Order: sequence, then C-alpha cells, then structure tokens
Amino acid sequence: MSELLEIAASGIVLAGGRSRRYGSDKLAVRVGGATLLDRSVAALAVVAVDVVVVVAPGDRRVPAAIERPLRVVSDPELHGGPLVGLLAGLEAVGQPLAVVVGGDMPNVREDVLRLMLRTLAAVDDAFGAVILERRGRGEPLPAAVRTGSATDVARRLVADGERSLRSLFERLPTRIIDEASWRPLDPEAATLRDVDRPSDLEG
Repeated sequence: MSELLEIAASGIVLAGGRSRRYGSDKLAVRVGGATLLDRSVAALAVVAVDVVVVVAPGDRRVPAAIERPLRVVSDPELHGGPLVGLLAGLEAVGQPLAVVVGGDMPNVREDVLRLMLRTLAAVDDAFGAVILERRGRGEPLPAAVRTGSATDVARRLVADGERSLRSLFERLPTRIIDEASWRPLDPEAATLRDVDRPSDLEG
C-alpha cells in the first residue's frame, strides 16, 4: 500500500449536475475509451481507500468497477448545487480525510491529488481543507478536506441556504497551495480542467 493510501482518505465525485450547458449527459461522453465520470472515479481510486459518487435523485448510472469499495449515493435535492452534493458525499464516507473532484474533470493528475492530501495531513488540524491556487485565486475543485470539520461547516451553510462550494472554503480554514508548488506536477494545469461544453473536449 502506498504512502497516500496509508493516510486513509476517501474519494468523493460530484456527479449530480444537470449538464445544461453541454446539451446532453456529459458524464456519459467517452474520452480515451472511458466516460468522463469513470475517468474521475479512476483517478480517485489511485489515492483513496474508497470512493463515493454523488448523483442526482433518480439517476441509475453505475460507474465502472474499480479496485476499491465504490458507493453511489443520491443528492437530497434535485440539482441542489455542488455544496449540497458535497454534504451528501461527506455524510457517506468514513475516513478522516477526503479528496473531492467533479465528475466532469477527466484529466485529474494523481500526483496533484497526492500533494493536496499530503499537505492537509501535515498542516495543523485547524485547517479543514486544501485547494489549489491558479492565477492568484483559490479553485474550489479539486479539494482535500477533513471530513469532520467540512461536514459541520457544510451542514450549517446548506441550512442557511448556501449552495456554492466557494462558500465552504470562505468559512472553513483553508490552506491554498500556490501555483508554483503544484504546476511542476501538472504543467498544463489539466487537473483543473472541467467540461461544460462540447468544445471543452477539443484539443
């Protein structure tokens, strides 16, 4: 078992969006022989001991099998927003740390996720999350979080009507990895690339 798996992190894939801008079910689109969703799940399986996929209510999709325990859970609200989906995922995992990606992020680099988890495991427990900086701003996905504190804060935010992931990282003490530290592991910043429209798959 690798060093990162010994940290005992879960993986959470947010897959409950409506694909409105894409025009069809983008998570079923195949890239390099696998669907967008399956690529995200597979990336997490390298660094997590188990993976939870959060889908919209009524979504019966089954991700491709991985060599880790895999669960599919439903959002409590139909298209309730990513924070609601994250809360559902946090409530379903059992590990003290979790790494979170979107189901539409097909090029996540495992080395970047490992860096995020190592950073979170090493910093003071007062920090509840780690995210990446790009162009001077913290990006909400991917994220590494402490499941206990992240769940508590997400639950309060959702109860107050918040639905954005950024609100979580504004409230939860968060360490931001500067771009100069993670870009050598991913020079093209592919980890941050998500697919909103068919043109995002070009090139």
